[in-house]
Amino acid sequence: MSAEIRSARPEDAASILSLIQELADYEKLSNEVVATPELIRETLFGERPVAECLLAELDGQSVGFALFFYNYSTFLGRPGIYLEDLYVQPVHRKRGIGKALFKRVAGVAVERNCGRMEWSVLDWNEPSIDFYKSMGAVPMSEWTVYRLTGETLKSAAAYQ
Repeated sequence: MSAEIRSARPEDAASILSLIQELADYEKLSNEVVATPELIRETLFGERPVAECLLAELDGQSVGFALFFYNYSTFLGRPGIYLEDLYVQPVHRKRGIGKALFKRVAGVAVERNCGRMEWSVLDWNEPSIDFYKSMGAVPMSEWTVYRLTGETLKSAAAYQ
């Protein structure tokens, strides 16, 4: 049985959050999840959606998701897609669901004339690294990701 891949809808907010929490557990980052169904609804389906989400379903149950948004390449002069998260519940892995989600996001990038698709993966996550390499992805080892959050973000915003 193959999964149905579809665009998420506002009524899927609780399911999306549940999958996000499962992903956070897997990545040992559960304490970082502060999202709520209301925030998911507002940011994905509100007046100014900032990201999109695809759901993978088996028998009407959400078993995986891919969440992505636009970025922009000044060098290419074109938008790109940033894949924030791709997750399939462990019991449903090795069935092509992750590949179907990944290919659908890549298809969106191609359909929308994007110049690239990017994402980050934890350096210890060998199964995901192997999966992405099997899809033709190459690591960008010369780049280092930096981040501001919380108080450091507020402090940077106030810096004069």
